[in-house]
Amino acid sequence: MFFNAAAAVVAFTALSASPAHAFWRLSCDRTSLVRERADPIVSPGTPWTGHIHVIHGGSNFNLNVTFDSLRASSCTSCQIANDKSNYWTPTLWFQDPKTKQFEPVDGGGILVYYLQRGDHHDQIKSFPAGFRMISGDMTLRAKKYQEGEGSQGELRERALKWSCLRYTGGQTGYDGYGFPTTQCEAGFQARIHMPNCWDGKNLDSADHRSHVAYMSLLDNGKCPDTHPINFITMFFEQTWDTSKFVGRWDDSRDPWPFVWSHGDNTGYGYHGDFVMGWDVNTLQSAILDCNNQTPGTAAGQAEACPHFQMQSADAGKACTIKPHINETTDGTLSRLPGCNPIQKGPDNATPYNDNNCPL
Repeated sequence: MFFNAAAAVVAFTALSASPAHAFWRLSCDRTSLVRERADPIVSPGTPWTGHIHVIHGGSNFNLNVTFDSLRASSCTSCQIANDKSNYWTPTLWFQDPKTKQFEPVDGGGILVYYLQRGDHHDQIKSFPAGFRMISGDMTLRAKKYQEGEGSQGELRERALKWSCLRYTGGQTGYDGYGFPTTQCEAGFQARIHMPNCWDGKNLDSADHRSHVAYMSLLDNGKCPDTHPINFITMFFEQTWDTSKFVGRWDDSRDPWPFVWSHGDNTGYGYHGDFVMGWDVNTLQSAILDCNNQTPGTAAGQAEACPHFQMQSADAGKACTIKPHINETTDGTLSRLPGCNPIQKGPDNATPYNDNNCPL
């Protein structure tokens, strides 16, 4: 995957503000399982959903993905071979300031941090069979809450953050909310905290958010009384190779030229999806037995946990599937797949999807 060691330090430093407990990193290579307009959480059974996602994990990803079908996957594109979960996010595109045409940005591999966090970190539970959730809202185009206010709405907003990575020439980088405005010669990194508290009843909900919540400190603290079950905390770190476009735009004159695949040029509409594909007992055993602060588990090394079957990076790269939807998703395009228009905000965007538009 497109990986930058300094970028990982940025993300881990942010995470390390919380008390230390063991954790592990799940690496999903930039090659990905598939890139397509499919979303079995928001639009199950529906082809041609609104925008392109980059999907990682179990090879049985499909338009009606289920726990049982994922567990039967023949392979996974991620590092831990016995995790058959699916993880996905929007793809990133460059819009040329001169031609206004779109080109896909390389990268999009994910590091998924599995973190033992919470006031009751000794009572952390595995995700149950059939569980799924999302974090983020594709319609957002601006911040709405005062940071630190602490409501679930504010925590959901604070769960998404971005970094512009710059390590040469004394250039100043960026670490904040919403897209930066400068070049990102060493890459652009999107980070997202997934909800870590559960109502104990529902495997999903109508908005795919209400059955879960965040702890009081986002990735630590106490679960709300309405969602008392403390899950293991997942944190996505996704890096995109923006370096090849540095000579294509001038940050002193041009606006930030990168957009998410749903027509978001603000960054606020980034989102992440998860469908549970672990064997429940395996994940629960890892939570219990790999929280012992050995040198390996303290450093996040998944191979230090005996419950995991590790595979090589090459084996992960070899796990790919054909898109379920036949359309052009690469090369230089006049419009984003699904013909998503750029919606700048600050008002919420309108979800858009046109299957008959020319590309």
